Amino acid sequence: MVQVQRTDADAPDAHMLLAEYFEDRTIGFAAQDQVYTPVFPARATFTPPAGAFVVLRDDEGQARGCGGIRRIADGERGVRYEVKHLYLRPDTRGRGWGRLMLEDLERRAREWDARELVLDTHHSLEAAAGLYRTSGFVETERFNENPNATRWYSKALD
Repeated sequence: MVQVQRTDADAPDAHMLLAEYFEDRTIGFAAQDQVYTPVFPARATFTPPAGAFVVLRDDEGQARGCGGIRRIADGERGVRYEVKHLYLRPDTRGRGWGRLMLEDLERRAREWDARELVLDTHHSLEAAAGLYRTSGFVETERFNENPNATRWYSKALD
């Protein structure tokens, strides 16, 4: 059975998945003549209730994906968390596992009274954009200075 489990962002499995994610984005950006700037998150960024980091494990217990939420400055709706580093290994995509992780992260944000989830992404990640749109996210104004992002999304949780 596939499981989403909270972990530390610097745990070995989480770090390995983040390194894969950053390598994937670096290659993707290079193909577009752009530079990707990876930043490994500090452990405290994803320590409850400031945030949470999760790893998705397959039926055999192998780490196959990761993602996190972190609290950022409140918005017009109130308490706001940002989705970060949502990643699935390429051979696992299309199984609904990204949605499982996103739903788990949303549940955690709601437990901490979040009224809004936000995220940023790059226009080249069309499958991710599709997941966000079908999960209730809508495009919004830029809310950060992430040099890797070209699109920003939000989802009201009230």
